[in-house]
Amino acid sequence: MNRNTIKTFTFLAGLAGLLVLAGQLLGGTGGAVVGLFLGLVLVGGSYWFSDRIAVRAARAVPLERWQAPDLHAMVDGLAVRAGIAAPRLYVSPSAQPNAFATGRNERTAVIAVTQGLLDELTARELRGVVAHEMAHIANHDILIGSVAAAVATGISMIANMAMFSSMLGGGDEDAPNPLAVMLGAMVAPVAAGLLHMAVSRSREYEADRIGAHLLDDPTPLADALAKIEDAVHRRPMEVAPAQTSHYIVNPLTGTRANFAQLFMTHPPTGQRIARLLGTAVPARQPDHEPHRSDS
Repeated sequence: MNRNTIKTFTFLAGLAGLLVLAGQLLGGTGGAVVGLFLGLVLVGGSYWFSDRIAVRAARAVPLERWQAPDLHAMVDGLAVRAGIAAPRLYVSPSAQPNAFATGRNERTAVIAVTQGLLDELTARELRGVVAHEMAHIANHDILIGSVAAAVATGISMIANMAMFSSMLGGGDEDAPNPLAVMLGAMVAPVAAGLLHMAVSRSREYEADRIGAHLLDDPTPLADALAKIEDAVHRRPMEVAPAQTSHYIVNPLTGTRANFAQLFMTHPPTGQRIARLLGTAVPARQPDHEPHRSDS
């Protein structure tokens, strides 16, 4: 079992234990049982459905081979170079150029690209983006990233539902519960904190490095990152902040979306480009290259 898989299960086990403990503190044995139930639902759902949550949040649909034969051929070739099975391809209708990878393992892996990416990037730049996402799959980043994003999304939804239901009271005696309102204000930082604990910023540097290695050239990815970074400032995307960690460049960069800054898990794009082009101190080299998943 690889390091990221172990990290995922440790993260999920810790989350379930935390929910049980919180339930016991709030409601004794009965609260612990409720906490255990919520933990099983949140943990199980995050593991099994995290990839579907990410794809649905992006409103992405399958991109069939006959619709984009050149892109499919590109993915097939890079998958062979990375030593993994070719992931499925999806396309999101967003006009912002961007992309992400998700899935529980190599067999369920998905690379989703936006329509804006297909429209605005050259074939060379598109290959750089695909190589980066392929590196995430080969490095087993997609499981922990997808699960952490799903957990953060789930926590945000549960707390927001509690806050809104409390605020919809009809009279003075049904006035908003201050505790529920406080919970709603606190939930985004908590969810963001969980996401930051699970998702390391260094994984983007490593995926950039290995993506460049797959291409034998860092410039296609560097050029693509520069073009995407410029576009995300001009053309925002409608996506939940907790789901932004999937994307090659944070799609909410430059927006005023609520809590968007809290969920920033990417290093600055300029620093990534500098490392790719060798104008900054490079990240420490790992002891091994990506390998075939044994899951």
